[in-house]
Amino acid sequence: MSTGTPVDGSPEHANVVLGAPEIARALTRIAHEILERNKGGDDVVLLGIPTRGLPLARRLAARLADVEPGLDPAALAGSLDVTMYRDDLAHQPTRTIGATDIPGDGLDGRVVVLVDDVLYSGRTIRAALDAISDLGRPRAVQLAALVDRGHRELPIRADYVGKNLPTATTERVRVLLAETDGRDAVLIEGGTR
Repeated sequence: MSTGTPVDGSPEHANVVLGAPEIARALTRIAHEILERNKGGDDVVLLGIPTRGLPLARRLAARLADVEPGLDPAALAGSLDVTMYRDDLAHQPTRTIGATDIPGDGLDGRVVVLVDDVLYSGRTIRAALDAISDLGRPRAVQLAALVDRGHRELPIRADYVGKNLPTATTERVRVLLAETDGRDAVLIEGGTR
């Protein structure tokens, strides 16, 4: 792991806290935990929250299928756009509404695992829970986050966490993924480290 390594071409105080190997190991561990907790993957649906939650959900689906070969990764993963359910629309710049793509068997009676890159205040996940309630009635909803940085404003916690990363509110956690950014890394920017 390259904790504390400055990043060339990034803001002055950006440090790599997870590299590609650490992200890969974290996702493999989360996939195993999901299968163990749910006694397999037959009833599991992974819903990635765009932008970076979606590729993470697809990677997790591939790992679930690697462990349980009868699973179809394409049928496990979907996306959940939460834009219109957010409570901060008036305070944020205009957002493009994304696509919600639910796997063919729907959500009713299934275990939905929400997948996001960073868990921070909990407001995105609250919006995701509202969106799910409009789409069906899952048996259970669980949360997988690559990074939990703390500072919750709502009583929400992740069931599966790649890395707990205590941060200052003045710092920014940035996740880079090969699918969206050309490489895998988790960076901390700002603050004093």
